[in-house]
Amino acid sequence: MLKLGESFLLSIEDELKINQIFAELREKYKDYKDPWGFNLDLCEKTLKKIVPFYRSYFKVRVFGAENVQEKSYIVTSNHTGQLPVDAILITIAFLLDVAPPRVLRAMVERFMAQLPFIGDFAAQTGSILGDRANCAYLIEHGESILVFPEGVRGISKNTPDYYKLRSFSEGFYRIALQKKTPILPVCVIGAEEMFPFVFHSKRLARLLKVPALPLTANLFPLPSPIDIYIGKEIPIPANLEHEATDKEIKENVFHIENTIKRMLIHGLKHRRPFFDTVRRPISKFVIKEFRNKGDR
Repeated sequence: MLKLGESFLLSIEDELKINQIFAELREKYKDYKDPWGFNLDLCEKTLKKIVPFYRSYFKVRVFGAENVQEKSYIVTSNHTGQLPVDAILITIAFLLDVAPPRVLRAMVERFMAQLPFIGDFAAQTGSILGDRANCAYLIEHGESILVFPEGVRGISKNTPDYYKLRSFSEGFYRIALQKKTPILPVCVIGAEEMFPFVFHSKRLARLLKVPALPLTANLFPLPSPIDIYIGKEIPIPANLEHEATDKEIKENVFHIENTIKRMLIHGLKHRRPFFDTVRRPISKFVIKEFRNKGDR
């Protein structure tokens, strides 16, 4: 554990807050044995290093923190921004700006979980391979998980497709049904503008055997202001079982997808200025498209 003042970019206020948060978390996890190597000390050290970026670089605002209750959730978000920075920022938000604080266990793609060093670090800081058995285990142990039903397709968008949701996969909802775990919809606004000009070369990605290969004008994320909206929980229907038909599952997944679409429309309207010459026409186009399509 870092001593007070060791993280020189971190404000004293945030350092004291993080110390308090992890004192609570150590009490919560004192009897918990994690099969993937989850390490609270590493989480604390990592958080103290990246919170200055959360506060000062991305200037994150969180709306709807009051919607989070002290229970397990499947936190379901749009995926955005070329790199999984959105997952990191959502995780920090649920530690710093939600009460009581919690460590979201983010589901990651097999490609990332198998990367040398990165896969181990992700597991130790709370992320795990996103299969049903792992999700079920965590929920049974009182954890909340973070899922991106768009998958890699969510962050693999060319500039004209920013904020246009890809269709949601349905696996997360069968887990929610099986464990009777409510859905907590989340919307991230601002991550697309970190890389304002992007083209994805699918042919080159296939050649290199990677899920996506963005070609961008900037290699490092720009300091786009980020807004995280947390919606009201969506309960699981009491009369629907996880063996339900694909049609019944899809109807409920569409409802979640459309809830996040509406949150996107609201968030884009209240987006803080950044690269407006690019953002405004894209935002207007996406909002118009969402409204023309309407709820499915």
